[in-house]
Amino acid sequence: MACLARLRDDTRFLETTFPPDHRRFQIVSATVDEVSCRFLIGTGAGGGDATNEAAVVFTANFSESYPETAPIWFTESDISPIATILEKLSETSKGNYNICKQMRLLITELCQEFRLPIPDEVFRIDEYLHGKNDQMEVDSSDEDPDEFHYEMELTEPSSETQAKEDCDGIDTEHVMTLEKLKQSQRLEFEKGSVSGSVQATDRLMKELRDVYRSSSFKQGIYSVELVNDSLYEWNIKLFKVDSDSALYNDLVAYKKDGFDHILLNCTFKETFPFEPPFVRVIHPVISGGYVLAGGAICMELLTKHGWSSAYGLESLILQIAATLVKGKARIQFGAAKTQYSLARAHQSFRSLIMIHEKNGWFTPPKEDG
Repeated sequence: MACLARLRDDTRFLETTFPPDHRRFQIVSATVDEVSCRFLIGTGAGGGDATNEAAVVFTANFSESYPETAPIWFTESDISPIATILEKLSETSKGNYNICKQMRLLITELCQEFRLPIPDEVFRIDEYLHGKNDQMEVDSSDEDPDEFHYEMELTEPSSETQAKEDCDGIDTEHVMTLEKLKQSQRLEFEKGSVSGSVQATDRLMKELRDVYRSSSFKQGIYSVELVNDSLYEWNIKLFKVDSDSALYNDLVAYKKDGFDHILLNCTFKETFPFEPPFVRVIHPVISGGYVLAGGAICMELLTKHGWSSAYGLESLILQIAATLVKGKARIQFGAAKTQYSLARAHQSFRSLIMIHEKNGWFTPPKEDG
């Protein structure tokens, strides 16, 4: 391997610049054979508190022909944009095969992909390269730095077949909703005011399509409405629960008050699906059913500890309906509507998390519902 001394200098620089406690990007280990690093996706993640859900680990292997050839990158992450980013590293110009330049490209692409600020330390790489009489090369394919991300997030399906597959089994009304969302995303991008993150937006679009296709949705068991046309906040109406439950009878009686559903509000962070949504009851006021003060819901599934990025939102909605019945939920007719609020729901949910982090979770016995 040529330039072994330079490689040692580069890896030592990277270890010093991005230590294991860095808030966003960490060098886990570095040798002349390979460098392992960790990118923290969670906005609040940092140091040793990073979880597998909030971090992605990469490894770069150096071949005998390095730096005439690019490092060989791999990761166990199955997030689709990440694979594309790694392909971009291998396809960059020959002048950017140096590991410091590769790291700069990797961090920049990841931060742009997940809508995160680029760490100041990235620009120290430029200073280091300047001291080595070296500099980044600009790829001709990178004349528009946002083109890659725009393609990942906002492009239309590559063919009519793909477009039909995306809308297959979805009613025309909801196809129009999906198209409106795509147009809104495109306008946000053009104005430079993109909200959320690419991975969250892509996943939420997929989940919404799945909901629109589902038999439970089409049978009127529940409905979904986007609050202010935002993909990151859903109002969910539960119309039907187990007909053998007391809650079912309460819903029948609730129609006399002009309502025929339980209204849930579901909000998503830009870290979704690696973190769960926050779900609360808006109305009616409910006793039992694991509904807390303020309307939050006591479910391990809705915590970071119990959540998995593999969970689908329709499954979550149906699980909440089942949990209400299991917990013997009852509608409190005549209760003050002001009992439930977003602030009180967050407060009670935080208290719940603290209690269960200390005492653990348990499954109620079958005789309790």
